[in-house]
Amino acid sequence: MDEPFGVTLEGLNVSRLFPVTAENVSDFVRLSGDDYEAHTDPDFMARSSFGRLIAHGALLVGYMSAVGTMAIRAAQARGNRDVPVSLGYDRLRFVAPVFFGDTVTASYTIKSVDEARRRSLADVAVVNQHGVTVAVAEHVMKWMNTDAKEG
Repeated sequence: MDEPFGVTLEGLNVSRLFPVTAENVSDFVRLSGDDYEAHTDPDFMARSSFGRLIAHGALLVGYMSAVGTMAIRAAQARGNRDVPVSLGYDRLRFVAPVFFGDTVTASYTIKSVDEARRRSLADVAVVNQHGVTVAVAEHVMKWMNTDAKEG
């Protein structure tokens, strides 16, 4: 459908692969300050049902944010000139562990648009290299009109 956004947003879909390496997780530990043993201590995790280190769920949210930015750029490439901002993630769930050495694909699909509120709702999913969904969320984006001041 044609939008006041200048382009059709519904159905826009982007995805990207992300390697989950020990170095990436170590960088995330330094940036976030989250040094919980599940992500840093192999002996601790050897005693768990996972049996080995797992990546932070918040790292996966970062990957979700990255594909959200890709969706913004795809909308801009289609002619949208708004200034989108994230309003947050709803129904965020980490449904399976992500291990060091995994490769995950984050995907972002705009499923609906609220024209009156200038918002889009997207399904976001992260799937590992085995096809297992490891994280899901709904993302709410506010598309700020560049022709009018909004608060």
